[in-house]
Amino acid sequence: MATMSSGKAREADRSIGAILVSSGRLAIEDVERIINFQKERDLRFGDAGMQLGLLTEADIFYALSLQFDYPYLSGPGHPVSDEVVVAYRPFSAEGERLRSLRSQLQLRWFREGASRVALAVVGTRPGEGRSLLAANLAVTFAQAKERTLLIDGDLRNPRQNSLFRVENQTGLSNLLTGRMHEQVIKLVPGIPGLAVLPSGPIPPNPEELLGRASFARILEQSMSAFDVIIIDTPAITCGADVTLLARFAGAALVVARNNMTRTAELRDLVAHMQDAGVKVVGSVLVDAPFTKPAKLKKQGEAGGR
Repeated sequence: MATMSSGKAREADRSIGAILVSSGRLAIEDVERIINFQKERDLRFGDAGMQLGLLTEADIFYALSLQFDYPYLSGPGHPVSDEVVVAYRPFSAEGERLRSLRSQLQLRWFREGASRVALAVVGTRPGEGRSLLAANLAVTFAQAKERTLLIDGDLRNPRQNSLFRVENQTGLSNLLTGRMHEQVIKLVPGIPGLAVLPSGPIPPNPEELLGRASFARILEQSMSAFDVIIIDTPAITCGADVTLLARFAGAALVVARNNMTRTAELRDLVAHMQDAGVKVVGSVLVDAPFTKPAKLKKQGEAGGR
């Protein structure tokens, strides 16, 4: 099984080389080779070590996680899908963009009031990447020491159970019908502070279930136990479920996919959210050109192609 790497306070003052030597991942003589090569080529320690073939990217992530007390998953038997990239490669370019997105969300929504805990991730049509973005965002908040709950509110085509490899026999749909009283929230191994509430069995009437007062109670109880709640939603073309979920959350992050999302549909979605009293905190463009990393746009400027 994959293991979590989480540093102790003393690791913050140690160099990457010292951490790798003490963990047995690097020999002292190899550290000297890397330092000499680093000086010759004006490289960072990790880059120099990888160019010499003495270090791997996984070694660098391991050392950085200990330096910054930043949990991530490594090793065989991955308990989380490789698609949740920030769980395995938090210091990659993708991880950096996701952390930037998290910071903007903290400034625009989560830090504005004690009651602002939940955020719905919404989009216009299936395949835009809502579920994957919600999963990665939830991991980044947990890595920042926020008690985080990821709710799979897509009772039509749920995906969080497969991304986090948890059973889906019980979940949100059971709670909504009042048929479950025991704990149905699953903790994610190796990511302290992260929990997932899967969708549960797919019901024939998701819109009616989500419209019940029971979801408001579930969310209220969750808010007392978690710092951040991310809600994955179905596409708005699938039904009114997304509107209900976003209204309960109070805020929405709009997802658009490059060369898939239609501008007119995206604008209609933003207007619909605002008409429903939902604060649109921004938008994210998925599959943007590499030189244009995904980022939040100001409210009212959401767009996609």
